[in-house]
Amino acid sequence: MRILADTHILVWAFQDSPKLTDEMRNILLNPENTIYYSVINIWEIALKHDVQPSSIDFDEKYFGELCEEAGFILLNVKPEHIYTVRTLSKPDNAPRHKDPFDKLLLAQAKSEGMEFMTSDRILPYYNELAS
Repeated sequence: MRILADTHILVWAFQDSPKLTDEMRNILLNPENTIYYSVINIWEIALKHDVQPSSIDFDEKYFGELCEEAGFILLNVKPEHIYTVRTLSKPDNAPRHKDPFDKLLLAQAKSEGMEFMTSDRILPYYNELAS
């Protein structure tokens, strides 16, 4: 399976957080899966680390190094990924989603035919996540 990981999933993995479920950990460690991280993850880490370094104890450069050491594959941003954001839809009664990083990551996964690993409670409203 080809999987693009949401930023918080990668942070939890690198911090060995109890928030990372056994199922998530098994997916990340399964050698049959190919795990991707995005330039968008790196950008999000850079911004969040700058604003609140105590919540993420590594900067964007070290984050990228951790991803490489883990054997994850970097996914660059293509114009098609940006265009795919407009194809994301959710019901009118769904909660408002304010995180542009999540939308971009979800659009990348959709555009590339990948699964998107997240624990975000709002993203399933887009009906783009694998079951």
